[in-house]
Amino acid sequence: MPIKLIAIITMLIFNLPLAQAKENNTNEKTPIPDLISQPNTYWKNKLSPQVYQITRCSATEAPFTGKYWNNHENGTYKCSNCGIVLFDSKSKFDSHTGWPSFDKAMDNSVKTRTDSSYSMERNEVICKNCGAHLGHLFNDGPTSTGQRYCINSASLDFKKEGTVKKK
Repeated sequence: MPIKLIAIITMLIFNLPLAQAKENNTNEKTPIPDLISQPNTYWKNKLSPQVYQITRCSATEAPFTGKYWNNHENGTYKCSNCGIVLFDSKSKFDSHTGWPSFDKAMDNSVKTRTDSSYSMERNEVICKNCGAHLGHLFNDGPTSTGQRYCINSASLDFKKEGTVKKK
């Protein structure tokens, strides 16, 4: 049996997406149409327990514990669930909160919705491609945008500028 046929059969048996997004430095990706509607079992099998709790159950990591809160390298931050580019390191700043903070998101990468948990109203930031909980958006940023995207490190993967993905 040819390897491609075996791969396709495996994907069908395990309900894996057949269309993979093309990686590039923009968000002009071929979206996986049903990624947002994937069942919890899909995400539990794909993600670590910590990433699952934060991105699929809207948990929050403790401040100053995430791997990117103090990252100062140049590159891009991608969704840890689906790989879409969310933020550029040029928009990152030190908010002294213990979470990675950005003053703007990449075009067409995130959306917000009202979060009324913990007796307060905030703007929850979610990945537009897969629906992962990323963090919250506040209107107290120090730059000209006035925005502070306060994002959980567990919801991000970082690609250092100049690195090439191995095939």
